[in-house]
Amino acid sequence: MKIIDVFRQRIVLFIIQILLLNVFIYIIGYKFTINFDDTTLKEQKLIIQFLANFVLFDDLPGFFFICLSWLLVSTIPIIIFTNFKKAYSMNLLTLFFPSYFLYVFLRSHSRTYFDSKFHFLIFQTIILGIVIVAFSIGLSLILKKFTNFKTEPQMEDLLIIASMNKIVCPNCGTEFDSTPKFCYNCNTDLTLLVNNESEKEE
Repeated sequence: MKIIDVFRQRIVLFIIQILLLNVFIYIIGYKFTINFDDTTLKEQKLIIQFLANFVLFDDLPGFFFICLSWLLVSTIPIIIFTNFKKAYSMNLLTLFFPSYFLYVFLRSHSRTYFDSKFHFLIFQTIILGIVIVAFSIGLSLILKKFTNFKTEPQMEDLLIIASMNKIVCPNCGTEFDSTPKFCYNCNTDLTLLVNNESEKEE
């Protein structure tokens, strides 16, 4: 897969995750409380509030809502990639963008609130990041074990079938995984051997 394809795939996943988070926030009517500075313009408040609703919480119910929303959207990369490193890196990337722009806008347009609350806000973001990483790794490993558990019996069946199809040349001892007419090593006719084996099975 080309780098550009990987990039496109990540962009699509990012958009899907952000849209889903938006839907959850809209349905619940969730809103994080921010005491903006008096100098903050209305448009700036709207952008900051929009970004804050993705990653910040006021209380325990808010924490559970934010975590649950992120865990739900985090399952998408986990299912698609089936690799915990790719899954948690994608989920952290999605978390990084709203968090980064939130702090940039907050610092630029509401400096007093930013300076007084920064440590508290960044702590919330770190906690959310840890929860997302732990969930991504845990669920990825569980899914991997589950798929391995399902494929092991199938592999055993395939190996049994493959061993049943093996033919050994009676003249030179060359093994074949298929049923050829002639031995490529000594040119012995193997059709008689195949016919004899099929008669024995009957």
